Amino acid sequence: MDTDVELRDLTKRFGDVLAVDAVSLQIRRGEFFSLLGPSGCGKTTTLRLIGGFEYPTAGKILLRGQLVNEVPPYRRATNMVFQQLALFPHLTVFENVAFGLRLRRVSGAEVRRRVRAALELVDLPGYETRQIHQISGGQKQRVAIARALINEPAVLLLDEPLGALDLKLRLAMQSELKALQHRVGTTFVYVTHDQGEALTMSDRIAVMNAGRVEQVATSREIYAKPRTRFVATFIGEANLLDATVAAVEPGTLRLAAGPLRFAAALDGTSPPPGTPVTVSVRPEHVKVGRAAGPLPNRWTARVAEVAFMGSIVRCRLAVEGGPVITAEVHNDAAGELRPGHAVAFGWAPEFAVLLWAP
Repeated sequence: MDTDVELRDLTKRFGDVLAVDAVSLQIRRGEFFSLLGPSGCGKTTTLRLIGGFEYPTAGKILLRGQLVNEVPPYRRATNMVFQQLALFPHLTVFENVAFGLRLRRVSGAEVRRRVRAALELVDLPGYETRQIHQISGGQKQRVAIARALINEPAVLLLDEPLGALDLKLRLAMQSELKALQHRVGTTFVYVTHDQGEALTMSDRIAVMNAGRVEQVATSREIYAKPRTRFVATFIGEANLLDATVAAVEPGTLRLAAGPLRFAAALDGTSPPPGTPVTVSVRPEHVKVGRAAGPLPNRWTARVAEVAFMGSIVRCRLAVEGGPVITAEVHNDAAGELRPGHAVAFGWAPEFAVLLWAP
């Protein structure tokens, strides 16, 4: 598949601060690609480097195969939507969207045609004469996207564009933005710290931490098979067990974590016996009570805490001499969960994910 953006060992320093640390990525043409991570992880700096708003300390940035390290933003095949949108309050919706075309001295007829088409694309036909203060937050967001797309960039860069919206509007805009990207086919590079947002919208995600990329994968792979402790805990919730490899069998690892002895499905290179490893188990994969009956990994624990959370109940299970395990069960199956009671619990081997690098 063709690559729109390629980063090779991209590094950016601000004085003594290493903001981006040897990041290498390939972003495919037509992909919705997200840079996800906590504040200060380097995701926005990486986006600004791609757009030309910062220049790298080391490494290479290629857009459709062309080196652009020193090319200014206005000469790159990119456009950017900022978190604050940067719409001109004294201009109408039409003139905001037309702004880039006016700078390029496009003819009046062509400007009108393309602005109408851009507003149709973002479901704002008939809003041409509105002032910016006369439209809603979601509509302002669409105007900013129309303005960015009207110049037909190869790559659209979006820096937490939904961050200022309330939750209900934000969820609606996630769906709209993903549908829009499918319609136009433009490569989107999207920065967010919101895990749910990234999982919902992205074809692939790069999870960043302390200036480095910890994992690049699809939403499903990132969630189901995290590679590091950071990814396992940043994306959703996870039980992390410090364990030791007791034995290696074909397709299976035998592990020990305190009093817990259990099997994990082996996917890839095998750590030798005696190796300390971390195992991740998602709370929804921990079966409790009767549901744990047929599982090969099965123990008994005391219910330490029960929390009602709507459609699910979250409970904490204290293993004698061992870890505290968090489990999530549907509330219609939580009748037997009472603090202080003993219950069976367990998980299937395929849901014990090994966090270990050879």
